[in-house]
Amino acid sequence: MLQDIFDRLALRFSPDAIAAYIAKVLPGLLSGLIVFAVFMLIWWALSRVLKVVLGRLNIDLTLVSFIQTVLRYSIIIVGAISALSEIGIDTKALLTSLGVAGLTLGFAAKDTLSNLISGIFIFWDRPFVLGDLVEFGGYYGRIDQITMRSTRLVTVDGKMVAIPNASIINSPVVSYTNFPHLRLDIEMTVGVNEDYDKIRGYFMELISTDEQYLSEPAPRVVITAINDYNVAMQFRVWLGDEKQHVLARFALRERLYEHLRAKGVEMPFETMSIQVSPPPTEPPASQDPAP
Repeated sequence: MLQDIFDRLALRFSPDAIAAYIAKVLPGLLSGLIVFAVFMLIWWALSRVLKVVLGRLNIDLTLVSFIQTVLRYSIIIVGAISALSEIGIDTKALLTSLGVAGLTLGFAAKDTLSNLISGIFIFWDRPFVLGDLVEFGGYYGRIDQITMRSTRLVTVDGKMVAIPNASIINSPVVSYTNFPHLRLDIEMTVGVNEDYDKIRGYFMELISTDEQYLSEPAPRVVITAINDYNVAMQFRVWLGDEKQHVLARFALRERLYEHLRAKGVEMPFETMSIQVSPPPTEPPASQDPAP
């Protein structure tokens, strides 16, 4: 019995049988590779045309990325199915099998599917676009890439963070560049005996000569708290280029501090006075009169 098995295997894998099988399969395989290569060539040419056409239409980069992603995967899927058909594989039965397997995999990979669907909603709703400065999930940075699975941003210290799209859809997103201008709020404390109108004038004097700050909406200085040893003030000014808000906030805080010091404004630290009192003296003991 074992000899019959060995004889069949030797016959099946003999050089003549292998050569006959290659001669039978090779034309279909080459035809399939050529068909797939043609589809890839179509995508390469179409992507170049889309880049020029969409660039002339002034469409933002986020929508361009979405269109390119959908077309790329569509062409790859159609090309793969056409190539398998040329090889001789029954694509209808294969698609039916993949459909059944897809349902099973869908339950097993529901998180991945959730990210894919969330990616479509991000492309559709567009709460942010490529190049925006955003904050979500405790991360702040510039949107570098939006894929169907995750959104990737570059932090201010040069790190790349990939956040699943489902997490973004289900959490608040703070955009620093979704509107044309951004307000800077600088907190400082001054002495309780200072002239606050003069301090407002010092602030206006500082920012009036700097073109990066806007005159409309008008800058303001408000008192936010009256403490025991100082008064908390907030200096508000609108920034023309919202993408520079991090560096502009640091620079304005330093310039304002130096400017107020040069004007003699008191900016005291919180202090505590401790007064030591002498211990109370005991009253003299009373003496009983002699009997």
